[in-house]
Amino acid sequence: MVAVKEISWEEASAPGFETTTRRVWREAVAEIAERAKATLPECNGRVDKAVAIVLNGDVELLEGGKAKVASQSNGTTEYVVCNGTCECKDFSRAPSGWCKHRIAAGIQKRAQALVQKKLAGTNGQAEAASQPAQPETPTAPLPEAPASVNVHLMIGGRQVQLTLRDTDESRLLARLDTVLQRFPVEAKPVDDTPQCPTHGVPLKLNHGKDGRYWWSHKTADGWCKGK
Repeated sequence: MVAVKEISWEEASAPGFETTTRRVWREAVAEIAERAKATLPECNGRVDKAVAIVLNGDVELLEGGKAKVASQSNGTTEYVVCNGTCECKDFSRAPSGWCKHRIAAGIQKRAQALVQKKLAGTNGQAEAASQPAQPETPTAPLPEAPASVNVHLMIGGRQVQLTLRDTDESRLLARLDTVLQRFPVEAKPVDDTPQCPTHGVPLKLNHGKDGRYWWSHKTADGWCKGK
């Protein structure tokens, strides 16, 4: 199963067309995959498998927003991805339903749009180069993580900001608790030395020969016992 892109004769006959197109396609897939990993950190393993499916040419985009994705374990099985759902068994287990087939369909769609954009910029068309830049047509964004939190930590004497993202708030808070336990706040030692209420300075403990003791501090006028 291979996605079909309409290519003009001028594009196909250009020197280095095959090499350039293959390189741009792989770069586009890698770029979209990195975005998906940042948005869905709990699905990074599925994203890697989805990339393998896409690069193997096993995703076919259909009309109506549907996609047909081949199974990695069974070469004769194909799953239909439609309206955010997939027919595979992993769909019900994957976080927010992001199985590898659904992710592969999303990467294929966005990578194709990115390839067309990059190739259009490298075709050397004089007319396009002479025209002012046109606003980009927005593509469907990758799903945003519904839950995220920022925390400042002291690591190696440096303050570091850590951002956690997840699709489930309870799971996100559990991950945050694990991080905070790994980097506990250092408790400052408690200074219980009494202070002079008159001068606001620490008092010193003194011991007499007869076993008596008292608190005092020295001033320009003599010793003060904090009274």
